[in-house]
Amino acid sequence: MNHRTLKTFALLMLSFALLLSMTACGQTTATTTAAPAAGETTAAPAATTAAPAEDVYIAVVSKGFQHQFWQTVYKGAQAAADELGVTITFEGPPSESDIQAQVQMLDSALAKKPVAIALAALSTESVTDQLNKALTSKIPVIGFDSGVPNAPAGSVYANASTDNKAAGALAAENVYPAIKDKLAAGAAGNPVIIAVLSQDAVGESVTNRTAGFVEKMTELVKAGGIAEVASVGHDKFKNGDEKTAKVVIDVGVAASTSATDIASAGTALLSKDNVVAIFGSNEAAANGILDSSNEGVDLGGKGILAVGFDAGKRQKAAVSSGVFMGSITQDPFNIGYKAVELAFKAYKGESVADIDTGAKFYTKDNMTQPDIAQLLYD
Repeated sequence: MNHRTLKTFALLMLSFALLLSMTACGQTTATTTAAPAAGETTAAPAATTAAPAEDVYIAVVSKGFQHQFWQTVYKGAQAAADELGVTITFEGPPSESDIQAQVQMLDSALAKKPVAIALAALSTESVTDQLNKALTSKIPVIGFDSGVPNAPAGSVYANASTDNKAAGALAAENVYPAIKDKLAAGAAGNPVIIAVLSQDAVGESVTNRTAGFVEKMTELVKAGGIAEVASVGHDKFKNGDEKTAKVVIDVGVAASTSATDIASAGTALLSKDNVVAIFGSNEAAANGILDSSNEGVDLGGKGILAVGFDAGKRQKAAVSSGVFMGSITQDPFNIGYKAVELAFKAYKGESVADIDTGAKFYTKDNMTQPDIAQLLYD
């Protein structure tokens, strides 16, 4: 072996020794995978664990955001997101008349490629293109609050909203026991009157609350032994023979949704003889009762029991002071919670269906309880 060959051999042996030393000390070297040649494919590595739930994004687009009602909806939505381990965004326009702002929010949500969308549409017609895009992209949409009426077929999988008819019936169920004894004084030609004040006879929510109250009250009065019951006032709710009725449910509908017209309709009802109770089917109607009764003072003087619907500062004050026997509130927390829950289930491919998010009857005795207080917005 010549000198040059010997030197080369020594260098090789030294390199080999160094490599063994590095391996023994636990050192590693980086490796790379060559890109596949043209025309070749490579399989993705098999997942060892499921994708973390926090990678699941659901967009929630509301009718508003500033009002305390929507803030409570948001709390419910976030509670569901926390429980399910998903990410949500919650957006709503400054007011419920800002339709275009909501359209832009929905466009922005779609651009983020959510796995599902929860939507309370201000105008279904204005978001039809977005709903069709969601349908084409196989993004399930869940309606909440008033939902997305007349949406393109197949775009909305389910709705999380108040069963307004059941909520109206709940009001009747709470009013009836308090006035039952007074109903026996009614006679044909001089009936006892149970009044109902509604801001309109067009809106789905108000109309169904009114119908629910009228139908349930009629059922309860008849079950209590008085067969002669009639509902009068607006044509939509007329039923029975007013001439022979011993108990009349008189539905007053305002000429418009203005506070002045609602108060005028309330005054017309309260000026009648033998009125023992009055139900206002939303916040505006409840305020109309207060406007037409000297902030409720006149109700007590006439022995009229009053019950409202929704909340708001004036209505809450009326309940707290005893001017109102109580009021019905929707459950905005549950509306938000169920909307996100349904959206997650739809994304997972589970079967979903419309769900009643419920309503509660609040009085001065329970309105400060945590489970009720969170539902009473200003």
